[in-house]
Amino acid sequence: MTTPPFTAPQPPPPPPAPHPSAAAPPHWPAYPVAYAPPCPVVPPAPARRRGPVVAGVVAALVFVLAVGSTAAWWLLRDDDSSPLAGRPRVADEQAGISYAVPEGWERSDGKLIDAFTSSVDTKHGTGDGGSTVLAGRSDAIPESDLRRQVERAAKSNAVFFYPDGSSQPEESRPTTVSHRPAHTVVLRVNDGHGGTARLRMTLIAASDHASAFLLGIDQPAGPAEDKAVDAVMESATVTRG
Repeated sequence: MTTPPFTAPQPPPPPPAPHPSAAAPPHWPAYPVAYAPPCPVVPPAPARRRGPVVAGVVAALVFVLAVGSTAAWWLLRDDDSSPLAGRPRVADEQAGISYAVPEGWERSDGKLIDAFTSSVDTKHGTGDGGSTVLAGRSDAIPESDLRRQVERAAKSNAVFFYPDGSSQPEESRPTTVSHRPAHTVVLRVNDGHGGTARLRMTLIAASDHASAFLLGIDQPAGPAEDKAVDAVMESATVTRG
């Protein structure tokens, strides 16, 4: 009997090439977020276009991402001589501050993410854009470090909410809130899609044991919107250290 010649095993055929019409899976480029204690921002997400402030920023903040109980806060009546005198006030016990609520504004319904303890906002009649002010509390910050921390935190928030855009510093100045040292930063933001926004952040050395902060955003930015956010933030008082 004749033995058949030896034949080496043949490799399997290569897999078929994808059809030209097959869609490639999406690739989300990552972007860095410089976290700056004591004002944490929400966790980084895939870079994508954010919508208007109320539809995008406020909704993202009050979206059910938080765990545990919500902050203990309620409305009081403002009786000082500020532009918002006589208006109800948010008494944010967790942050240890209070601030006024302008006419046409309202408290945000729903849970806040862990970085924030209270929030008020307004919506334009068209539902396109709006303004928001949020408050929070964190570890103690020495007066000498307030500027550096709040400038980093403001920039981080601008990067998160407007990853396709850019921001330019407009103002950075020391101030006081209830005779406590504080620092305020203002950024002008180009959202990367033809829109503009304004971000203002104030960091307060509330005591030797804790700090508090306010973050205000309005989009589209304009004199009236800027003035309203400024009034809310400048009405703030420290209620506990």
